[in-house]
Amino acid sequence: MSRPIHSKYGYEPPEWVQADSRLDKWYKDKKRRAKQHGAFSLDKKRRKQHAKDKKMPLS
Repeated sequence: MSRPIHSKYGYEPPEWVQADSRLDKWYKDKKRRAKQHGAFSLDKKRRKQHAKDKKMPLS
């Protein structure tokens, strides 16, 4: 059995530390990509809501 390593999540086996680091890198990249594409921009959501609230004139 391998010796536990102290990581930021506590003492874990080396395999778990590697898995945690891969997940952390994946999450950080996912968050960065979402930020680049404006996924968390509130302005876009507000503009869409205002466009929905406008009433179309009946012809």
